[in-house]
Amino acid sequence: MPADDLFVHRATDDATTANVTVDTSRRAGHDVNPYLFAKFCEHLGNNIYHGMDAQILFNPVFGEWHFRGSGIPSGGNGPTYDIADIRETVEEHDRPLAYPESTDTDALLDAYQRALAFGWLPTDDGVAFSPDTGPSGNCAQRIETDAADEGVEQRTHLPLHRIDEYEFRCKVRAVEATTARVTVATDDGDELADAELDVGEEWATVEGDFELPSDVDPDGIYRISLTADEPAEIVVERLLLYPSDHVDYADPEVVEFLRDSDLPALRWPGGNFVSGYDWRDGIGPVDERPTKPNPNWEGLEYNLFGTDEFMQFCENVGCEPTICINAGDGTPEEAAKWVEYCNGDPEETEMGQLRAENGHPEPYDVTYWEVGNELWGQWQVRWTTAAGNADRYERFSEAMLDVDPDIKLTACGLETNDDPGMGPLTTNGRWNDTLLERVGDDIRAISDHVLAGGQVGRDTDPRELFRAYMGFSKEFGEVFRGLEDRMREAGVDDPRFDLTELQLFAGLEGDTSEGGPAGDGESAGESEPGGEAEELTEETLPTPVTISEALYNACIRNEMIRMGEFAEMLTHSASVNHGGGLQKSGERVWADPCHYGRALTTALAGDTPVGADVECGTISTEYTFREISPVEGVPAVDVMATEGEDALRVVLVNRTSHEEPIDVSVDLGSFEADGDAEIATLGAETWHEQNSREDPEHVTPEYNEAAVTDGAVEVTLDPYSMIRLTVSST
Repeated sequence: MPADDLFVHRATDDATTANVTVDTSRRAGHDVNPYLFAKFCEHLGNNIYHGMDAQILFNPVFGEWHFRGSGIPSGGNGPTYDIADIRETVEEHDRPLAYPESTDTDALLDAYQRALAFGWLPTDDGVAFSPDTGPSGNCAQRIETDAADEGVEQRTHLPLHRIDEYEFRCKVRAVEATTARVTVATDDGDELADAELDVGEEWATVEGDFELPSDVDPDGIYRISLTADEPAEIVVERLLLYPSDHVDYADPEVVEFLRDSDLPALRWPGGNFVSGYDWRDGIGPVDERPTKPNPNWEGLEYNLFGTDEFMQFCENVGCEPTICINAGDGTPEEAAKWVEYCNGDPEETEMGQLRAENGHPEPYDVTYWEVGNELWGQWQVRWTTAAGNADRYERFSEAMLDVDPDIKLTACGLETNDDPGMGPLTTNGRWNDTLLERVGDDIRAISDHVLAGGQVGRDTDPRELFRAYMGFSKEFGEVFRGLEDRMREAGVDDPRFDLTELQLFAGLEGDTSEGGPAGDGESAGESEPGGEAEELTEETLPTPVTISEALYNACIRNEMIRMGEFAEMLTHSASVNHGGGLQKSGERVWADPCHYGRALTTALAGDTPVGADVECGTISTEYTFREISPVEGVPAVDVMATEGEDALRVVLVNRTSHEEPIDVSVDLGSFEADGDAEIATLGAETWHEQNSREDPEHVTPEYNEAAVTDGAVEVTLDPYSMIRLTVSST
């Protein structure tokens, strides 16, 4: 049975009740693909560094900080050296500026303009410093002191809520051999711990550790300093600080959250970043790797987290790695060598041997490879046209498959953005058609990024915007079923679709909007009956960190399950500190509501979708929000029912924005239940509620039981909530 015939809806006028009848005799011809519950990570902001990575210090490599400037015509962003622009960035203190926000901006900028690596401060006005060069060609910092116990320092948080022991690694030399010291002090200057370093005249990497008293403030700000015991001239290339409970240099809380959520796969390293990334910079001895400006985002690429670290991270989490290659300023040969490095035999291939020399003799056997990221966007390093994308795919795929014919490739696609302003890039909306016309015989799968919403004005009713997102899965399904049809017409026998980035993407800007009445261009809207109109603000905007993201994702994922085997993968944005997933600030990690929503529904992986007949009210919207057209008659309750070896599972999502809950009766049909039903509920009182560092479990699942009476289960589906109902089989 076609999977999209499993969900049958009959509209009613009653907005407060719904009847769901499960029919296990109607079964899809496929199981729920685990890859629909995957995630994405990118070297952006604090996603990798100060996110997945456990290293604590800001700019630990003493690099020349890359303050992001304007876009470059060929793609990517160059630096800015305008001090007014830099001051604005520092005062905004947005990611990736991971030092405490209370750090003195004037002091930071004064030190920066005197050539001290950004983020570091002198311990005394008498300290002199200048740029220097390390043994690998990286930027280093020369520090000259005229008194004892002087040098450089920075303010930071520490993960003292879980660990008191820390370890560091310092790459350093001195003009004359001396003794240096890494010291931890309170923000008021009271020393808590230190470790001595013998610094010789030749470059050396010195390791050490220290332990802090157990009674120090876990939320305090601390000063980490590198000083000399006597007047000295030292040159330092890096000072890396890790909690001793790191998991192969990854944050242990991040690893635990992702592992416990049964994450199936993780996409890396980008994202826009990858179009300017040379994977060879991220392998080999960590302290010899180059530091480079991030090619697309603010900050530096330290190259502490490369291919081998990513593979180790995935192994520790228990997920499969997927890689997006550089089809921007990279070459087919470079991509082929990356495949060989990951999958090549250590005795028969050059790159396999190199991997073994780097300590990893066994091939990683990476299966899924994506050929380029958003190559249609002018923000992308070496962006291209639709014809250029087809040309690149043909050349890259040939080179990569020649190395390993068993890998599965995904072409860079674009189906959902018909913005007229992008006409020259997308051939007026025919990006995928051009790809299929030119290289259709060689296509296996096509990707897309659904970042829907655009800029919305303050006159927009947030409830209207919420319903637009909740109803978008219907249009989403129609659009991509059309892509499947065109792929088959082009000769792709077994087409696949990979949604490799997804998140709510509405932004608040002024009082104007890219969204508006269909054909009009203005955004507004009145609340549906039962709700009161409310101004759209930064606080009421549905964003990836709110409950709205969890509900939106569930609806999109349900629709992808209904699309059958064509919908192969969903790598949601993102892992940490980007989009929705996990957040990390001040060395504390917490989960967004969408993390819990994904974790709840991951239980469906491997089950078989079964029939669900739904009687309920509907939602509608009047206005267009960029990709999101007005919706009409979309079921108020989205339902996905699946049957596994041991249980029946039903996911219910409330799409409405009115105040009253929906009483849902779930008739289990012929399914024979063994005991009560488990009811896992994720919800909030408003669409914009979220978790935070101060209240990390504000929105988390609640677990209850409900009786199975006469083959049915009665549940209450509150506004802004979703339920996973699980009934064990006899």
